[in-house]
Amino acid sequence: RHHHRSNMAFNFGAAKTTASVAPLFGGFGTTTTSAPSTGFTFGGFGQTTTSAPTFGFGTATTSAPAFGTGLGTTATTTAPSLFGGGLGSTAATTTTTSLFGGGAFGTQQPALGGLGGLGGTTFGGFGAQQQKPGIFAQPTNAQNNVLLNTATALSMPTVFNDERDAILAKWNQLQAFWGTGKGYYNGTAPPVDFTPENHFCRFKAVGYSCIPSARDEDGLVALDFNKKDTDVRNAQQQLVESLHKILGSKPTHSVNVESVRPLPGDKSEVVIYIIERNPNGTSRRIAASELFNFLNQNHVKGQLTQLGVVNMVAKTTLTAAQVKQLTETPPAGIDPLIWEQAKKDNPDPERLIPVPMIGFGELHRRLKLQEYQTKQHQGRLDAIAGDITGIQGNMSTMQSKIQQYRRKLQELSHRVLEVLIRQEAHRKSGYAIQAEEEQLRVQLEAIQVELTAPMQFKGRLNELMSQIRMQQMPSGRSEERYSMEATMQEEIKQHLKQQQEGLTHLISIIKDDMEDLKVIKQGLAEVTQHHRR
Repeated sequence: RHHHRSNMAFNFGAAKTTASVAPLFGGFGTTTTSAPSTGFTFGGFGQTTTSAPTFGFGTATTSAPAFGTGLGTTATTTAPSLFGGGLGSTAATTTTTSLFGGGAFGTQQPALGGLGGLGGTTFGGFGAQQQKPGIFAQPTNAQNNVLLNTATALSMPTVFNDERDAILAKWNQLQAFWGTGKGYYNGTAPPVDFTPENHFCRFKAVGYSCIPSARDEDGLVALDFNKKDTDVRNAQQQLVESLHKILGSKPTHSVNVESVRPLPGDKSEVVIYIIERNPNGTSRRIAASELFNFLNQNHVKGQLTQLGVVNMVAKTTLTAAQVKQLTETPPAGIDPLIWEQAKKDNPDPERLIPVPMIGFGELHRRLKLQEYQTKQHQGRLDAIAGDITGIQGNMSTMQSKIQQYRRKLQELSHRVLEVLIRQEAHRKSGYAIQAEEEQLRVQLEAIQVELTAPMQFKGRLNELMSQIRMQQMPSGRSEERYSMEATMQEEIKQHLKQQQEGLTHLISIIKDDMEDLKVIKQGLAEVTQHHRR
């Protein structure tokens, strides 16, 4: 195996017979197997290239029984490739036994599944056999003639049979590089059209597409409708009933809608899956490939078109071997060095795969899709931000309610305590004070004295209240300043010091008196006990 090396290779001599193997995206990329032969080539032209057609219903030829025929029917199918049924894939013949209601959904499994919203087993135009010939289409005599004529126009045109043909060849090369215009190569033959898909177009780049995560067993198939997502949601029940009728109205089959999302151009995508319930009570999802093959039949496509379906994609993921096959060989027309660098620059190789972009049209299409996706993400972020704002408001309300309930709980606790006090006092009325109650009274009186002490809690609380009032008072005279002489400050300081010393002396006297009172009280208690004996 080897690759096309350059867009501008002028090779004279050995021609190449090329068999293409599944480049897998929209006509981009061909893995070529070359065998030398004799002939003339010009930059890859003159090759016989074998590849599957691009997007269209004509990509898979299926011989399947009608919906609801006998069990065990076989079918021969040319399997579509990963991206849009063809696009450079080799044909594979698969003979399988139908598993869906006795051959209801066709009988063949596609070779590969879809890739995000940019590929997949899909058809374009929906309802028409489409062949989009290009550099990766199935080789025909006409296409081979176009390649040969293009090579002649770029290398040896024979329009004037003089030196002007060399100038014309350069002009044709410039048009081929640009990817537009017509190339004249013979005075009697019509010109060849230069498109961005030709090998020599210089406006090529490599982007990345997301690898789908759904499996074939999940049975997800996306239907694109030419209606807005709001209209589809409003008529979702009718849509499910119509699809169930198209599938044969079998009681064992049920149509389920996985998701509905908007698409550019007032279109929408509806992802569906089918559940089949067996007589023994078990159920399973119909494989996405089997469902797609049934919906891709001609007699079913017409009914889907009447519902407004313009496209459909089987949502299936890629295997490691398929991803490796995609990335190992650079697509035709893409420099291998650029392709290798694109693989190294892949920001997330596990989720993204490099895909070529050829021409301004493809770049503009991807730009529009990116803008639309960014708009969708921004709308979702705005909705999330609104939800967060609402949650924060609800949290503030809940916090205020919690504080309110705490205050109410405290008030109720005080009321219950008062009720208990009154009940206990009423119950103890007429009884003598017990020793435990006396001890409790002494403790409460000590607490009361401590609370009402001038320099303790009450004094500090009054000081804090006065400071708060001063801060809340309007500062009408806040600009006034007072000054005091140093002698006056010293006199006030000495006076306050004397007052403090006097208070300290008074406190010490009171403490001594309290000690004397305790001694007297103890003596009286001893005398009383002595007299009682």
